[in-house]
Amino acid sequence: MAKNLVIVESPAKAKTIEKFLGKDFKVESSFGHIADLPSKELGVDVEGDFMPKYEVSKDKKAVVKKLKDLAKNADMIWLASDEDREGEAIAWHLAETLDLDKAKTKRIVFHEITKSAILKAIENPRDIDYHLVDAQQARRVLDRIVGYELSPVLWRKVKGGLSAGRVQSVSVRLIVEREREIQDFVPEASYRIDAEFSNEEGQTFKAKLPKTFNTKEEAYKFLESNASASFKVADLEKKPAKKSPAAPFTTSTLQQEASRKLYFSVLKTMTMAQRLYEAGLITYMRTDSVNLSDDARNAAKVEIESAFGKTYSKSRNYKGKSKGAQEAHEAIRPTDFSRHSVDIDRDQARLYDLIWKRAIASQMSDAELERTNVKISASTHKELFSANGEVITFDGFLKVYLEGTDDEDSEQEGMLPAMKTNETLLNNYITATERYTRPPYRYTEASLVKQLEELGIGRPSTYAPTISTIQNRNYVEKGSVEGAERKYSQLTLKKGTVKDKELTEKVGSDKGKLVPTDIGMIVTDFLVNHFESILDYNFTAKVEDEFDDIAEGKVNWTTMMKDFYKTFHPQVEDVQENAERESGERVLGTDPKTGRQVSVRLGKFGPMVQIGTVEEEEKPQFASLSPDQQLNSITFEEAMDLFQLPKDLGTYEGEQIEVNNGRFGPYVKFGKKFISLPPGVDALSVELEDAIELIKEKKKADAPIYTYKQLPVIKGKGRFGPFIKWNNTFINVNKKYDWDSLSDKDIEELIEDKIQKDKDKLIHHWEADGIKVEKARWGRHTVTKGKTKVELDKSVDVSKMTLEEAIALIDSKAPKKKTTKKATKKKATPKKK
Repeated sequence: MAKNLVIVESPAKAKTIEKFLGKDFKVESSFGHIADLPSKELGVDVEGDFMPKYEVSKDKKAVVKKLKDLAKNADMIWLASDEDREGEAIAWHLAETLDLDKAKTKRIVFHEITKSAILKAIENPRDIDYHLVDAQQARRVLDRIVGYELSPVLWRKVKGGLSAGRVQSVSVRLIVEREREIQDFVPEASYRIDAEFSNEEGQTFKAKLPKTFNTKEEAYKFLESNASASFKVADLEKKPAKKSPAAPFTTSTLQQEASRKLYFSVLKTMTMAQRLYEAGLITYMRTDSVNLSDDARNAAKVEIESAFGKTYSKSRNYKGKSKGAQEAHEAIRPTDFSRHSVDIDRDQARLYDLIWKRAIASQMSDAELERTNVKISASTHKELFSANGEVITFDGFLKVYLEGTDDEDSEQEGMLPAMKTNETLLNNYITATERYTRPPYRYTEASLVKQLEELGIGRPSTYAPTISTIQNRNYVEKGSVEGAERKYSQLTLKKGTVKDKELTEKVGSDKGKLVPTDIGMIVTDFLVNHFESILDYNFTAKVEDEFDDIAEGKVNWTTMMKDFYKTFHPQVEDVQENAERESGERVLGTDPKTGRQVSVRLGKFGPMVQIGTVEEEEKPQFASLSPDQQLNSITFEEAMDLFQLPKDLGTYEGEQIEVNNGRFGPYVKFGKKFISLPPGVDALSVELEDAIELIKEKKKADAPIYTYKQLPVIKGKGRFGPFIKWNNTFINVNKKYDWDSLSDKDIEELIEDKIQKDKDKLIHHWEADGIKVEKARWGRHTVTKGKTKVELDKSVDVSKMTLEEAIALIDSKAPKKKTTKKATKKKATPKKK
């Protein structure tokens, strides 16, 4: 038995640390928090001192028992969870739940998982920092109270199954307000003047007129004034300039840059970074700090001078702008600067490359530039054209890295040819292009993180779960609209003649942007109307500052809770009792046939149009909105069109055909088959001939492409990409294969690989009882019987599982049979946030 027990949160971290310590150390994982608030009750003493009621969940009981047994037999227990507030709380829960002896328990922290860092931490242990624990408890308790008290209000006043949260609801508000700015925006057109000139050497370059023209007539008149003009260089100015590198990554800047350059979601970035950290490749990835340690700066300097030369090295200290930065962390950096790349999973390797480049560039020399501005005059008017150029005279940090930008209109300056003052220039053409002012851009995940950070809302550890939650709750979705075409005019002066042509451009694309749903807008409006203080940006930021004060020991956390609750709870009770229901109803007009009111609102099954009201004798008529329609923007005409659906188109091959809008979009129904319409096709525009064509295409797509072991093989494309289906099994077709021309050999290989994979993941199969134990994702296992599935904790050793144990697990999960006795209605219990 090892003398020393080291407890960390994750198995991957345990595996890496175990390599650095000798046989006297045993490293075990707690698999995250071992204790938390109960799932089916508030679990906070709001009548007293706000003490949380922590409990060990069922799936953690085996872990706790194992750790208790190991702790009893160890001479020293080292609590080595992460160095942030969450990690401190995990260490505290371990000490309390395992009932560890203080005399033989030590807390260690490290910023990177390297041998030197681990050994240094063991040489410098400390006690649990209860101020950090209190700060984590304050956040957990406050967020639990807000969620548990606001969510039932939403169930009663808006719609069942909804939830609210302190940071999540404010994030949705940002997205909703941006959407309203876009909807209220009225574009204004003006004409932008661009020109191309050639110098005496025949080298071409582009220039602009600094002003625009409001009307086509003004633009036309200006072009005509240039028809017979001669042009020359009126002024030429050259200035040296410098460009400095960005600071090393913090959590939020890493999330933003990985989104811009790697197209990662915020959640994916944090998942990949966690794995790099646990493998000992980068420093801790939850940090507000832009500092690098002296050791790190020295290591970077050595690597820069070795790889690029001394002129490229410039050691720097950076000062962070983030207020209330958590703990004295370092920025995110590689643990070993000499390791330029890593041979691991592709996405992890790409993120490592980004982190290495950003960190190494931060310690490199400024880039030196020469910026040139040229003014061009015409002989026929006083307006001056302007051309700007940029030449890099020394690349410095640009040899490695340039920070991305969220500005979708940014234009990169290029080089200009050599010119001199009064040099005669030849005009190749001048254009006057109609351009419209643009509404504010919808948020991407990256720009939302940037905005939250600037407002002081949330902290690095909250951004990824918040953005995932608001999408999972269906308050926000990733836009899928490609944009609409818009016509614009362009006038061109060439060889003394002005020509006019009409062009088209695509505008309004929201692909991948965060767009609020109807329910997101309705919930936001309700919360802003009735709980303005909770949804206030300044309040949310102030709460974060108070958490920081608790972490520094300046404020008592229970005092903060009492101050908050004494105003919050009465407000909840008042709204619960007195507020009107909110459905987002809009009255659109009157039905010309019946004279009844036409309105749109949120119904039990989603957004809908309603003709009539419940007060009338005649029952109202209802029609569901299509997935691409919204309550706040649908027109009267679009709403009335929905009552034409479902539309009967006729028959084909003896089967009835109809077209309709469904939950996942418009479709054609042919007998018992449902065929989705192509993207952008309106259900009302579909005629019988169109439907028959779709049916034929569907039949062709569903026809077997091969027969294997006397069973047909068909292929198709689904939500997760291309697949083949054989023996009721869906088999993904990866990029290794040519999807459009799968050979017989390819098909057989795909099927056999799938059969083998299924065999490999099967641990037990009790066929007579229909029970299987199989490998699942993330190192877990599942026990299944029919449609009943039980997911097991990673700590469970399934190799020794018996049939009796498997049956007991299935029975515990299987739905209870209804009794004949009439059940009493239970009071709704808030869901766990």
